[in-house]
Amino acid sequence: MSSITREKYRQEKKTTDAAEEEKPVQKVRVRLIPIWLRLILVLIFFALAAICGAMIGYGVIGDGHPVDVLKPSTWQHIIDLVEKETE
Repeated sequence: MSSITREKYRQEKKTTDAAEEEKPVQKVRVRLIPIWLRLILVLIFFALAAICGAMIGYGVIGDGHPVDVLKPSTWQHIIDLVEKETE
């Protein structure tokens, strides 16, 4: 009878040791927006913020029309003014 109790004890010991040695399962993080898409979105938002800032600065603070800031002739005029003052 003592051999049966030893066998049961060994089996129970093995199952408890195996349960204690198991590592906790790590959760896998699933990103809703991938990193490459985040970078593209940040660049797009940066460009939109720069355009909106230029429109506010040129149209609201300055005396021009906000849409004129998108025309290449406006930027050429600004570049000419800057280069003329440096000479």
